[in-house]
Amino acid sequence: MTMLTLKINGEDKTAQVEGRTLLVDFLRDGGLTGTHVGCETSQCGACTVHLNGAPVKACSVFALEAEGAEITTIEGMATRNGDALGLSSIQAAFKEHHGLQCGFCTPGMIMSAAALLKEVPKPTVAQIRSHLEGNICRCTGYHNIVKAIMAASGQDVSDVAAE
Repeated sequence: MTMLTLKINGEDKTAQVEGRTLLVDFLRDGGLTGTHVGCETSQCGACTVHLNGAPVKACSVFALEAEGAEITTIEGMATRNGDALGLSSIQAAFKEHHGLQCGFCTPGMIMSAAALLKEVPKPTVAQIRSHLEGNICRCTGYHNIVKAIMAASGQDVSDVAAE
């Protein structure tokens, strides 16, 4: 066992971990179950988190590789209004534009979308679709996910056509 220290959603966390522990398992075992385990092969993107601001698939990173890093999970996306937590703008857009159905892929989609919007504040539909290639949704067909990301960027979604 090795001691691991990192910052998760703004809070310092220190724990003993085995060398083989994946970041996704470390997060979930620590109570952050919004980070989903999907394929466990880095294909589906359900486990996407931000590692020092960059999106990574937490099933492809050993927890010890994140030593000293800042991790943001879907739980860390919430906004604070006094003592209450609320949805971030991207979470609210997914809700408003029905960018989810079963919800399994949603945390990873939101984390990937947030990274895109940080990099490209007003992405095109093509940019959104390209950026989401590492995230799989088996329910929605992606149309409403694209609309939600466009809405979160402050763009008009009335002419977003289904492809």
